[in-house]
Amino acid sequence: MMKFFINETDQIVNEAINGLLTNPELVKLDSFPEVRVVMRKDWDKSKVAVISGGGSGHEPAHAGFVGKGMLTAAVCGDIFASPTVDAVLSAILAATGPKGCLLIIKNYTGDRLNFGLAAEQARALGYEVKTVTVDDDIALGQDVRKRGLAGTLFVHKIAGQLAQEGKSLAEIAEIAQKVIDRTASIGLSLTECQHLGQETTSRLTDQEVELGLGIHGEPGIEVVAYAKADHLMALAIGKLEANLPDTKGRYAMIFNNMGSVSPIEMSLLVNAFSKTKLAAQVDYMVGPAALMSSINMSGFSVSVLLLDEEIEKALLADAEPAAWQMQPFGKPAEISSPKLPETLQYEPSLNPKVKQLIEETGSLLVAIEKEINALDAKVGDGDAGSTFALAGKRLLLVADKLPQNETGKLLLTIGRILAREAGGSSGVLLSILFTAAGNTFSKEPDLGKALLSGLQKVKDYGGAKAGDRTMIDALEPAFESLAKKESIQIAAQHARKGAEYTKTITNTKFGRSSYLSEAVLKDIPDPGAEVIARVFEQIASLNN
Repeated sequence: MMKFFINETDQIVNEAINGLLTNPELVKLDSFPEVRVVMRKDWDKSKVAVISGGGSGHEPAHAGFVGKGMLTAAVCGDIFASPTVDAVLSAILAATGPKGCLLIIKNYTGDRLNFGLAAEQARALGYEVKTVTVDDDIALGQDVRKRGLAGTLFVHKIAGQLAQEGKSLAEIAEIAQKVIDRTASIGLSLTECQHLGQETTSRLTDQEVELGLGIHGEPGIEVVAYAKADHLMALAIGKLEANLPDTKGRYAMIFNNMGSVSPIEMSLLVNAFSKTKLAAQVDYMVGPAALMSSINMSGFSVSVLLLDEEIEKALLADAEPAAWQMQPFGKPAEISSPKLPETLQYEPSLNPKVKQLIEETGSLLVAIEKEINALDAKVGDGDAGSTFALAGKRLLLVADKLPQNETGKLLLTIGRILAREAGGSSGVLLSILFTAAGNTFSKEPDLGKALLSGLQKVKDYGGAKAGDRTMIDALEPAFESLAKKESIQIAAQHARKGAEYTKTITNTKFGRSSYLSEAVLKDIPDPGAEVIARVFEQIASLNN
């Protein structure tokens, strides 16, 4: 069962609304919590009221978009459940003045019935009420009743802006319907949402994703194979492009996080979108952000709105809700980079044995990436394997351009490659090691002594020493062996012994291991030391 930040499951919505209401610009009706209506505090009923809402669990929609330039009020139901007729009626009566009220309804049966019946009751009481129903989901085709997705927020924004400008109810309703007719959305998710406080379930395997889900986790158009982000994005946008209101028009886009996609993944997905044909037609983007979420669904949705002059003007006007952030959408821009020293400063030279050593070592670092990451996840942050693999990939890429037959220059070049290409503490420390070793070797061509000199610089800068549970525990005995002119096979044995020794070091005050308990560290080698031992063993095997 997943863990959630909750108190009592029947109080989730009430407590979340109270958290939202720490914003002093918002208020709730005092019939709360039986009736959950969030309103603008400054509302004076002098203009058309714009009201929307629906089930909770889609935050920041709907109450998070209450504010000047967007919604006048939002009606909040239980999680994924439409608010009651009385709750909607309360919002209408509280917010509507002589200019009337527009209800923006998502195309779900519960919302249509409850909002629709409340509108009828309000009209019977003498209030002027118009409704529009948003049906922007294109996943299931044109022949079914289309669902309302995040494209609803375009309607909130434009209707809210026109109301702020003092337009009439008839004008606002007409343009709101035009926005609906010009909006299309589709979603794709790796998982369904998991309801707060309930048992975790899934209809998808780890190798499946779903295209075209609704915002409540309803099944989509199809289950497809899990694949790279670019492929999944192309699949979703291909469906969207087939249902555009104008294949050559200009669009605004909402890039919506369904709840639990990490920010770095969302930016990556925007990049994936920028590779599609549709990207060239998009002028503005809202997001990437959670805008109409599905509690914690690991998915995204893309909504596009066909622009015209009237829609664009209303869309670009400032709006008060912090959840609404619009920006221009375009290609990544560049400026000139400062000139850094060349990474490959020396003429390449060939040494078949050295080339084989570099290529075998690079391949090894790539091959053990997942294994070392898994090891590092037990005692660190889980990325040591990726750091070494990145260095390995770069060495493989430039192997033929290296001064293979000139050891000092080779050491210096590897140091520069690591400084430029490999991040993390391991990358920079190894860069220091190879650079210092190269400088020493150019003065005294003794590889073992040069490597020990480089290691001393690592100690000076990094602060660690043998016994501190780092890669130094494998490097130092191996380098000392080489300095004594012992064979690479003997040096490899020393490196392995040093790596194995780190399994017993459970009480160190240095680095990330100092934060971990003895129970966590026991019998787990330091990932960096393990990599060093593997590299020495690989080199030794080549020299048999």
